[in-house]
Amino acid sequence: MNSFSSIKTLLSCSSLRSSTFLQQVRHKKYPLQPKIQNPIWFARKERATFDEQLTKENQAFVKEMVYAKYGPPAIIHGVETLDLSRSLLKQEPVVSGEWSPGIRRTGLIARKIGVYPMWMKDGKKVATTLLQVVDNYVIKYIPPEEYQASRKAPRRYKNEGKWGCLVVGAECCDPQKFTKEYCGLFKDSGVAPTKILSRFLVSPEAAIQPGTSLSPLHFKVGDHIDVFGRTKERGFQGVMKRWGFKGMPATHGVTKTHRRGGNIGQGGNKGRVFPGTKMPGWMGGRRRTLRGCQILRINTKFNVIFVKGQSVPGGQNSVVFLHDTLLPLKWRKTSPEAFPTYFPHLQEGDSLPVDIYHESVHNFADPSIMYEDEEVKDAKK
Repeated sequence: MNSFSSIKTLLSCSSLRSSTFLQQVRHKKYPLQPKIQNPIWFARKERATFDEQLTKENQAFVKEMVYAKYGPPAIIHGVETLDLSRSLLKQEPVVSGEWSPGIRRTGLIARKIGVYPMWMKDGKKVATTLLQVVDNYVIKYIPPEEYQASRKAPRRYKNEGKWGCLVVGAECCDPQKFTKEYCGLFKDSGVAPTKILSRFLVSPEAAIQPGTSLSPLHFKVGDHIDVFGRTKERGFQGVMKRWGFKGMPATHGVTKTHRRGGNIGQGGNKGRVFPGTKMPGWMGGRRRTLRGCQILRINTKFNVIFVKGQSVPGGQNSVVFLHDTLLPLKWRKTSPEAFPTYFPHLQEGDSLPVDIYHESVHNFADPSIMYEDEEVKDAKK
């Protein structure tokens, strides 16, 4: 009896355990890893604003001290920012190497303005996307031996562990709007705190001294770049808008299934929803990269880069990130004119033109092509 009771107890416990822990669940077996993780240099950015009850004299004094340290407010290239022309480079210059195939340079932070048409010299019309580079500055350089990724890469790269990290900031702002920890990231660079921070993997030969200004002339017309950004937020959408389904018939007895997806499963043992089925859900807000975009024009007055195509991810005034393309067939075969970047104080000669066009783009300042009839040609002869 003792053995029988023990077996009965064991079976009851096993059935309880199986019903508790082996029951069917309707989610993935392994939870998805978060796609966004804070980097190692992350610090809380926003702070709670409250009325400090400062007098007008004290408020003016605080602004005066901020402008004395970083520079007065100014509109540079059509953007409201701080004039950092008087800021000094606090750190020692970084020794840069020589260019060789396979070296990765830093990238730029820009804002997507809109789409603008251009015409080639053969008469073909193309659409271009305008990307404005707003006061980019190098904030910090992390050598390869000190750099640690925020999360493990899904696959091992060929040159893993041989690249450093260059932190770039854009759109300088009043430091009173940020926390003390966030402002501490800019202490050694001598740059005012920026609204946007990003990092680019670079080769040690392409390292740049923190505090250096970056301009759109970092690239040149004809270069191929990759544009990284976040797509537009569409919210929860159905299968017709999210996946481009045709939908059900609109007449002949169809009731309330005009925009439905239809059958999504089978019968019998396969009567379930397979993973990856195209169904309604959240649309947009994903990280996407458009590779191999060609630069057709650069405007030096407003720091605008004209990129061929109109599929740049993001909406108007969204932030995008530019860097040299990673497509093997479009790699750079010769040394860039600006390596590791463009330094205005090292350039000699006349001032830069307002617009720099690619050789295949028609400049409307040039004379147009004129066609004459044969009768006019004979009369001139």
